[in-house]
Amino acid sequence: MSLSPATRAGYGAGSVATGAFGTVPGLMLLPYLTDTLAVPALAAGAIVFLPKAWDVVLNPVAGRISDRSVDPRGPRRPWLLRAGVALAACFALLFAAPDLGSQAANAAWVLVAFLACATAYAFFQVPYVAMPAEITDAYAERTRLMTWRVAILAFTILLAGASAPAIRDAIGGRDGYRVMGLAMAVLILAGALLAYRGTRGAPVGDVAPGAGSLRDQLRLVAGARDFRLLLVTFVVQALATGCMLAGVDYLAGDVLERDGAATILFVCFVGPALLLTPAWAAAGRRIGKKRGYVAASLVLALGAALAVLAGHAPGAVVFAAVALVGVGYAGVQVFPLAMLPDAAAVDARRTGSSRVGVYTGVWTAGETLGLALGPGLFAVVLALGGYRSSDSGDVLQPDSAVTAITLGFSLLPAVLVLLSLWWLRGYTLDETEVDRDAR
Repeated sequence: MSLSPATRAGYGAGSVATGAFGTVPGLMLLPYLTDTLAVPALAAGAIVFLPKAWDVVLNPVAGRISDRSVDPRGPRRPWLLRAGVALAACFALLFAAPDLGSQAANAAWVLVAFLACATAYAFFQVPYVAMPAEITDAYAERTRLMTWRVAILAFTILLAGASAPAIRDAIGGRDGYRVMGLAMAVLILAGALLAYRGTRGAPVGDVAPGAGSLRDQLRLVAGARDFRLLLVTFVVQALATGCMLAGVDYLAGDVLERDGAATILFVCFVGPALLLTPAWAAAGRRIGKKRGYVAASLVLALGAALAVLAGHAPGAVVFAAVALVGVGYAGVQVFPLAMLPDAAAVDARRTGSSRVGVYTGVWTAGETLGLALGPGLFAVVLALGGYRSSDSGDVLQPDSAVTAITLGFSLLPAVLVLLSLWWLRGYTLDETEVDRDAR
């Protein structure tokens, strides 16, 4: 089934919410903890990781709940509104803590607020990702739908990733973080409302929810080989992306030592993605989604590896390497997100029951785990390098910490991306098989 441009754009608008929440905590929360609240690197990494680990448990449950939701608006759409509003409110509180008088109390505020954000996000993200498998049954249409989503996602990452540090730096101190958090909360709310309204005319699949307990459903999904291989590939790449995202502020301030470098890095990263997302989609139509995914992964890994020159080569070389990362990043978002509904829909047609919510719950749990482990892994690298936390961010870092930042941003993510391709090589679903199952 072909969808209207309005429906594609309406669905894609949900990426404003997911992009802002996926980008800003990964970019800003670890530096906020280490350089404003003076939380030691390992403890800060744990605070960033634990709420995301909770999401890993909660996401499949959210998927199961949305599978069984009964609503005239469809089983997924109402969650976009409910959870989107809750997510925006919780995000505004994340960076809004008053000075509670102790490092432990300030850290506890962040932990509790981030846990609330993660809970609301699970009930937004899982139904949102589940929708493509139900609103269209066409292999190529899902790629077009994901092209809209990834293009809007790339724009949001550029907007949120560039403006968040700029807002913080313009105001300064904890007030800068508070205003930034409120601005990003408004952006998240806008994305949720636009997605809810924009998908009101989208068709809804009529397959019945799968029978059995959640444990039964998870066991069956785990047995789906193509889905399992695709998921592992995506999770390892999310780990690499999370590591790079966490390192941007540190690379800009402690390695490049240039005012506004964090914003420039984000423009270099996301600008190519805005321009080349349609090109990756066109490449996928010619050579297939899997080959396109491999090609995009190799480009991303090459760009990350070249970023190891930070601190030794001119800044323009580092920015060019990050731009190459952005070229690859556009593709590694388009292809797996277009391949996921293929795997879920093929399973639904073969079995006669829908586990789309469980599939996407497991998928988003895996993505969340990878993106959570990324900052945690980067925090471990910082600790091994002897990074010095402070409440002002003005501490001179030792050479070992500068080296750790560079390696954590460059070679480590590059190796992870290359490693992920070991699993992708076994994925077998292509257009012929997916469309044969659709007939």
